[in-house]
Amino acid sequence: MSEFLSSIHPVAVCFIVCFAKIIEISIQSLKTCMMVKGQRLNAAILGFIECMIWGLAISTIIGTLGDNMFLLLFYCVGYATGLFLGSTIEGKLALGTSNLQLIANDENTKIITEYLKSNGKGYTVFEGHGSIDKMNMIFIVLARKELSVHLKNIRKLSGNKVFVVASDVSKYAGGYGMLK
Repeated sequence: MSEFLSSIHPVAVCFIVCFAKIIEISIQSLKTCMMVKGQRLNAAILGFIECMIWGLAISTIIGTLGDNMFLLLFYCVGYATGLFLGSTIEGKLALGTSNLQLIANDENTKIITEYLKSNGKGYTVFEGHGSIDKMNMIFIVLARKELSVHLKNIRKLSGNKVFVVASDVSKYAGGYGMLK
C-alpha cells in the first residue's frame, strides 16, 4: 500500500485520506445508531467495513506523518465532516421508533384522537390536571420515519395548542398495531 501511495502526488494522498475518513466516520455514526436501536447484525457488518477503512487510513497517516503534516489536517477534516455527514444520513434514514407524548385540552384531544384513528395509529389517553385546567396526555408510539408528518398534522389540527414531548424508544412489545 505504501508503494502505491508513494507513487501518488502528496496532495492527492491528503484527499484520499480525507475521503476515506469521511466514509469511515459516517459508517461509524450509522453503526452506533444501529447498535442502540438493536440492529446488531447490521451494526457488525458496518463495524467490519469501518475497521478496514480505519486500518488503511491510519497506516497511511503513521507511515508518512513526519513528511506531510497536511495529511493530519486532512485526516481531522475528514473526521469532522464524517461526523456531520453520518448524523445527517441517520436523520434522513430515521431508524427506530419514537414515543410522542402530547398534552392537550379536551377539545384538541378529541381532534387528535380522531386523526390518529383515521390513520390507523394506536394511542392511550390519560386524564390529568395542568396548572390552570383539566388536560389530557396522549401517548403514541410510532416509527421514527412517520414522526415529522404526524407531528406536523397534529400541530396544525390543534392550532399549535398542544404540548409535545418526543423521544426515541429502544424496546417495546405489544400494543395496537405495534406487535414486535
